[in-house]
Formats: sequence, structure tokens, C-alpha cells
Amino acid sequence: MPPPVKKRIAAVALLLLAIVAVSLGYWWSRRHIETTDDAYVTSDISVMAAKVPGYVTSVEVADNQPVKKGDILIRLESRDYEAKRDQAQAQAQARRLALAQIEAKLNLQDAQIRQAGAEVTAAAADTLRAKNDLERAQILVKNEFASRQKLDQSQADSQRTAAQLNRAKAGADAAKRQTNVLDAEMATARALSDEADAQLELAQIDLENTVIRAPIDGVAANRSAQLGEYVRAGSQLLSIVPLDKVWIEANFKETQLTRMKPGQSVDIKIDAFPDQHLQGKVESIAPASGAKFSLLPPENATGNFTKVVQRVPVRISLPLDSPLKGRIAPGLSAVVKVDTLSLP
Repeated sequence: MPPPVKKRIAAVALLLLAIVAVSLGYWWSRRHIETTDDAYVTSDISVMAAKVPGYVTSVEVADNQPVKKGDILIRLESRDYEAKRDQAQAQAQARRLALAQIEAKLNLQDAQIRQAGAEVTAAAADTLRAKNDLERAQILVKNEFASRQKLDQSQADSQRTAAQLNRAKAGADAAKRQTNVLDAEMATARALSDEADAQLELAQIDLENTVIRAPIDGVAANRSAQLGEYVRAGSQLLSIVPLDKVWIEANFKETQLTRMKPGQSVDIKIDAFPDQHLQGKVESIAPASGAKFSLLPPENATGNFTKVVQRVPVRISLPLDSPLKGRIAPGLSAVVKVDTLSLP
């Protein structure tokens, strides 16, 4: 073989060895990097739905309009709910007045019980006096110091005062029993008053629900409510997307999770912004594969079995000071690279 040919072969061999060495070195230096392009931006999108049925009287926002927490989004017809609120207010007032009336009766009954007690005391004193008079009259008649008529009068007085005492005791007992009746009526009236107050609160809540407000800061989207439209309770009207609170959900193969842990740094590239690289962190790893959360999870215990590499969702946070904050919309695709040696 001529020397020039040998030199060319040696040069090619050296070049191949260099390429192999560089490739092996690159692979060795990057062996701890786990990459996937099955990654998407996501967020907790709030779907606004009607809590009460009614006609839409005004729509205060348009699609893609930024809103703040508490801003009015949609108004529903409220006249029916105002009337129900007023009715509930009147009912609650009537129940409170009935309760106050029974309280007044109880106060009056307390006075009557005290009066009945005083009458019992007076009757007992008269009975004791008449008894003593009768005993003295009996002694005087026995010793012939008083007439039989005096004895008969004393006996009549004793019987009369005894009857008055029994009547006074019966009246006191009746007054106490009437108090028990009023106490039962009071408990019933208080329960009815509480029920009326609860009905008033429900009516007030329904009235407040005719005004639909934004629960979070974000951007209004997917608006379906139209002016004059009748909506039912639970009808979806629009969505609020919080663009400042988004994260990446990356679906890694199960074989890529061996050394992956929360806290590891992640290089993120959003497809919509190819010139921007963001640094995030692994927040958490799902406790099950995506297939287990699907509508029809696979059942490998039946039929023929074909092993398929499963993917597991991994949540990756975005930096709070990202230059793309507010521009990264849920649903955008991304490519993520997790450095499995970057534990803090």
C-alpha cells in the first residue's frame, strides 16, 4: 500500500477516534440530563358558572380582557331575588315579633306566679289564724265561757280559709304549669325565628349570586354568556386564566425517573419563545402514571399483553422573575431538561 494511502487511512482513523471520543465525552457529561418534549404549560383555570338561574342583563368583560379579583363579570336579572329577599325579611320580622310577644307573656306570667305565691302566703296565714281561733273557741265553749254560735262561726271561718288556701295553691300550680306551656311556645317561636333568619340569609346569598365576580386575577377567556340569554344554575359562562401562576407539566418515561427528585433544576424552552431559556425546578412527581388517571385505565390482567413504556407527569415550577411572565399561556408546548445531579 502506498505511503500516501496509509497516511490518509491513519488520518481518517484518528478523525473517527476523535469523533467517538468527543461523543463519548459529551454523553458522559450529559448522562444525568433527562429530556422530554412531551411538556406543556398549564395553570388552575377558573371556570365561572352561574349559581342561580336567570337572564343575563349585562356582560362586563370581553374575551382576553385582564380582570382583577372582585371585578364584576356578569350580571343576572335580580328582581325576582330582591322580592324573595324582601319576603324573607318580612317573615323574619314577623317571627321576631312573635318571639317578643311570647317573651312579654313570660314576663307577665312571672309576675302572676309571684302574685299567686303571695296569695298562698296570705291564705296560709288566714288559715293558721282561723285554726287558732277555732281551738280557742273550742276551749271557751268547753269551759262555758263562749256560746255555741261563736264556735260555729270559728269552724266556718276555718273551713273557709282552708278552702281559700287550697284555691290559692291551685292557682299557683296553674301559673307554674302555664309557664311550662309558654316555655314550649318560646322554644318553638325561637326555632321558627332561626329558620326565618336562615331563609333570609339564603335569599340574600341568592341575590348576591346574581352578580358574578372574578375570584382571582387573570384574563377572561372562553366567554359564552350573551346578553339576554337565560342560564341555568351550573351553566359555564366564561373562564379566568391566571397568567402569572403557571407551571410546566412534563410527561417523562418511567425509565427517566430513576434519579429524578423534587428540587432539581430544570432548563426550560418554550416553543413559542425559542430564544428564551428559563430555569425552573422540579416541584413534585405524580403518584401514578397518566394512564391510571385516564377515563378508561388499561387492564393488563385480561387479554393479550403488550408492554408499553408509561409516562408519569412531573410538575415543574417557572421562575417568579421570568422575563416571559404574563406571556406564557396555558397549553403552550415546551422542552425541558432535568439535571438529576443538581440537588440543593
